[in-house]
Amino acid sequence: MRLIEKAYYYDNKIYESGEELFAATGVKAEGLDKNTLSYRILADHNKGDEDKLRLSFDAMASHDITYVGIIQTARAGGLEKFPMPYVLTNCHNSLCAVGGTINEDDHVFGLSAAKKYGGIFVPPHIAVIHQYMRECFAAPGKMVLGSDSHTRYGALGCMAIGEGGPELVKQLLCRTYDIDRPGKVAVVLSGSPRHGVGPQDVALAIIGKVFKNGFVKNKVMEFVGEGISSLSVDYRNGIDVMTTETTCLSTVWETDDKVKEYLSKHGRASQYKELKIEKPAYYDGIIELDLSSIVPMIALPFHPANVYSIADLNANGADILRESEKSAEELFGGRVKLNLTDKLIDGKLHVEQGVIAGCAGGIYENLYAASKILEGANTGCNAFSLSVYPASQPVYLEMIRSGVLKTLAECGAIIKTAFCGPCFGAGDVPANGALSIRHSTRNFPNREGSKPGEGQISSVALMDARSIAASAKNGGVLTAATDIDYDDTVPEYNYDNSAYASRVYAGYGKADGDSSLIYGPNIADWPKIEALSSDMLYKVAAYITDPVTTTDELIPSGETSSYRSNPERLSQFALSRKVPEYVGRAKEIREAERARLAGNDPTLAMAELADVYSAIEKASLAIDMKNTGIASLVYANKPGDGSAREQAASCQRVLGGGANIAIEYATKRYRSNLINWGMIPFTTDNPADFDCCDYLFVKGIRNAIENEDKEIKAYVIKGGILTETTLKLPTLTLDEKRIILEGCLINYYKKY
Repeated sequence: MRLIEKAYYYDNKIYESGEELFAATGVKAEGLDKNTLSYRILADHNKGDEDKLRLSFDAMASHDITYVGIIQTARAGGLEKFPMPYVLTNCHNSLCAVGGTINEDDHVFGLSAAKKYGGIFVPPHIAVIHQYMRECFAAPGKMVLGSDSHTRYGALGCMAIGEGGPELVKQLLCRTYDIDRPGKVAVVLSGSPRHGVGPQDVALAIIGKVFKNGFVKNKVMEFVGEGISSLSVDYRNGIDVMTTETTCLSTVWETDDKVKEYLSKHGRASQYKELKIEKPAYYDGIIELDLSSIVPMIALPFHPANVYSIADLNANGADILRESEKSAEELFGGRVKLNLTDKLIDGKLHVEQGVIAGCAGGIYENLYAASKILEGANTGCNAFSLSVYPASQPVYLEMIRSGVLKTLAECGAIIKTAFCGPCFGAGDVPANGALSIRHSTRNFPNREGSKPGEGQISSVALMDARSIAASAKNGGVLTAATDIDYDDTVPEYNYDNSAYASRVYAGYGKADGDSSLIYGPNIADWPKIEALSSDMLYKVAAYITDPVTTTDELIPSGETSSYRSNPERLSQFALSRKVPEYVGRAKEIREAERARLAGNDPTLAMAELADVYSAIEKASLAIDMKNTGIASLVYANKPGDGSAREQAASCQRVLGGGANIAIEYATKRYRSNLINWGMIPFTTDNPADFDCCDYLFVKGIRNAIENEDKEIKAYVIKGGILTETTLKLPTLTLDEKRIILEGCLINYYKKY
């Protein structure tokens, strides 16, 4: 695999300079970025100017962790009906196993909202969000917005973006998704995958190459080249969904007759459109990838970019696993110990669990390949277990018809329903100390459901379904599928949507404004949020120095997801597995601010503020308590990798948070979540200027935002001494500026 900066592509050839392109084609290297796939699609959806895009989407999708908050926020902004197809799936809290009735109460709310506002409601266990959108909505030239970070349908020629809930609210209220024109990176594919290599292997190889260097960060990845023709649409989908882990903004692939056939099978033949690079195109970068060079891969804990070939791991297991153990020691601060080297027996790595699930793993061809590898074998009766989650009921039906279900069940695999739980810690949680190999999307810390703060630690390694099946065949001994002789010919897939026709509520265009929303006792409104004060006094309630901080660490997944319809209750889990003291600190600061807003002396709620105010006054800085808000903030080097969940920001806001400070933000979507909840995404070049529990007095912050200043002076108060530092202010659109000034998106809609 080769990375090339600023190059050109045309007719299966890469040109590394404008001079080279001109010599070969006679085409001058000017304006060629307009010949890319994404340029055309973005232009068709843009209501803004050439570089400041204001996008409207063709459809949207949310699941049962996010849609309640989105609809509640949109209601506060005046929602009357869904202006586009909006799919509400129930694939995250579908087990209804935590918190009494509250998960099912959310589902009842979702159905009532689909009826009231004209939505599409997919009941629990029928389909995971992304498989349903592939089967029923994604099409060439379209754009889809989803409140899940793995919203990726580029393999079908559809540009899809995963964002936090407030961005979907904007679309529901007929506003736009505003973004600077993104950069573009071409992934030029050649060759074809070797026997035993699956889409997860290709995806992990790409992630391992580009995540750490930011090669595709916030850019659109365009998959082009003759190698595409060697891949089925299922295979392409399996690669595409994992591109989220590269931190790209979106994806789009060239389309061909295989895509046309896929849409035809799914009853949407008229939606096919050929997408090709028809003229020389300029890219900010090119990834040149020969598919035949990819071997079975594994991503060790605790990130999809922690990639090795299975062959390397088997050859150098002790050294490689010790590195992962060392990383865990640093990550958890010695609170718990991750043991991986003890799983090496006679030089072979033994794992306790295998899972093939969700939008990445539960695709039909993955399950078919797993069944062929396991045909006539069994998974054994020892510690190892294998669970399989088809991505949708149509996939499940085809498993029945083709015999895949019978083969997998006979070998000892447990067949479950369409559910995303293994991807975020709510399904098949391994035992303490266990290692699970999964064809799912992520292996972040605690993503498998363990709780290091309570002395529980397990971990996940990501692999392709084929090598998971090969390992299952060997009783849990890590094995590459390339070492197994099996027939990898996949018979024709038969799509049957009878389960959808029977159970999905198809209400788009049928809004019944007179019907009522049905609320459960856990569904609560957002608390009142104040506008930005003239000046701000921030206390650093958490100071995180890890290279990257994931949204899972900012607000844990797993059973906490049950409380996402209750902002106050969910906020109690904020940073609970990373900085357990954070919630208590933030609440104390919030009480001081509440006292100030009530016209009382905030020092009575928080005695240490008296010394802070005194230090500010001694430095001859005028401070007006009436116009100086008090808030907590979080510092992290690079926060926001991973999930699109808005709660990573909104929970901080509910607890009285007012800002984040970072060296940089891991994703555009986390930065947007902060802004939409009225929190300023500061950046700094000097993080050593302050520390946890220090105060930062930022005078004139409201004027600075209004005037679009690029930086602002802040005064760090530590032990009664003031020192100066400089905080960089974000570049904001007019709407983003107004949102921060008003305090949050809800307030903004009430005013504008």
